[in-house]
Amino acid sequence: MIVERSGSVQITTSVMGRNDRFAALNRECIRAAGIFALNLISSPGAGKTTLLEAMARRYGGRMAVIEGDVRTRRDAERVEKAGSRAFQIETGGACHLDAEMVGKAMETLDLPGSGVRLLVIENVGNLICPSGYDLGEDMKVGILSIPEGDDKVLKYPSLFSRISVLLISKTDLFPHLDFDVKRAVMECRSLNPDVRVFTVSAKTGDGMEGFFGFIDEAAESASTRRGSMP
Repeated sequence: MIVERSGSVQITTSVMGRNDRFAALNRECIRAAGIFALNLISSPGAGKTTLLEAMARRYGGRMAVIEGDVRTRRDAERVEKAGSRAFQIETGGACHLDAEMVGKAMETLDLPGSGVRLLVIENVGNLICPSGYDLGEDMKVGILSIPEGDDKVLKYPSLFSRISVLLISKTDLFPHLDFDVKRAVMECRSLNPDVRVFTVSAKTGDGMEGFFGFIDEAAESASTRRGSMP
């Protein structure tokens, strides 16, 4: 609720309250199913879907993906072709996914008993809006691609201060572009000291095994903690 008094605006109820309630429901369902959930956030063209294709080839039916885009089902089709189930959310103009959208997608995917152990949410390409929305995920993963440049972290602190994992992607382009990995990592850790960092190329496979190992360990830990079957 927003109340205006004497020319000022007072916010009496959190505008995020509704989203947070749906996020809590999503988190409860995810944990009850023994699933580990990631929220992938990046700018458009940073390589989210190519990364998901590589993950689908690795995890197959053990992974399901919720895709967020303004229009088209193209990304979901790519993931399905690579071997994992996918559900496409078309936001119709919204620059981010919210927890209610994700909850409806989870219902359609019917995850409990499906054999899915990893749920990945590919958010709408944007470094600002998606960062503030809890979707019920276990962790946020931020992707920064080599073509974007190494100066983006401090320009978009809302995202890079919230992520658990930083993926520096498209490392196959290092020979062609100037990108200071040390600077990007240092600036991210100035906002977020505990962030895990992986440099990867989904195209060549460089660095992907390290990222997969991290996911495997985290998913196994979550499954054990929640008392689900492996």
